[in-house]
Amino acid sequence: MAPLKDNSQKDNKHLLLVDDDPNLVLLVKDYLEFQGYEVTTAENGKEALEVLTKQIPDMIICDVMMPEMDGYTLIEKVRQDARTSWVPVMFLSAKGQSQDRVKGLNTGADVYMVKPFEPEELVAQVESSLKQASRLMRHKANISLDDSTRIQVPSNVELTPTETKVVQLVAQGLSNRDVAEKLSVSQRTIESHVSNMLNKTNLHNRTELARWAIENSIA
Repeated sequence: MAPLKDNSQKDNKHLLLVDDDPNLVLLVKDYLEFQGYEVTTAENGKEALEVLTKQIPDMIICDVMMPEMDGYTLIEKVRQDARTSWVPVMFLSAKGQSQDRVKGLNTGADVYMVKPFEPEELVAQVESSLKQASRLMRHKANISLDDSTRIQVPSNVELTPTETKVVQLVAQGLSNRDVAEKLSVSQRTIESHVSNMLNKTNLHNRTELARWAIENSIA
């Protein structure tokens, strides 16, 4: 029996899946998309870095052993880059020994899953990591931050009253569907508002938009 599709809390959540096994990529990508996530794929770390120059995902799911650039090297680079250092990372590996897990976590992964795994567990770990990242972001936004650690956007950004309402609800963790219901408009209208705000601010995703709103006392 196929699991019920429930994407009410996953609108616009973008995952980067990095693995050189096409069969695994196909299965995991289909399952995550069925659950309501947007999924971009890359075959190795080098290709993943190219993707990251164009878009910052909400989470990276990455194989450890890959050609061109392995998972360890990729995550080290991700953690060294201020643009991506905050992104949650899940390692997928056939190596399940404790020393392998320790190495993966010490390298910078937040979760280490051993292949083979149940798709339901993968989704549960993804949801847990995204929630934790959201909590940490909100906590950091509530403590005093110097300008160097704040999200930088153009100084002349002005939001319309409706956009302000939308971003306040997004910052509370509501999905586009929930925001649409609360404001009595279509989900497509909310998606359009979010897209317009991302263009105005030059930010990459809803997570950054929410953090910017919290840091600047908009939300």
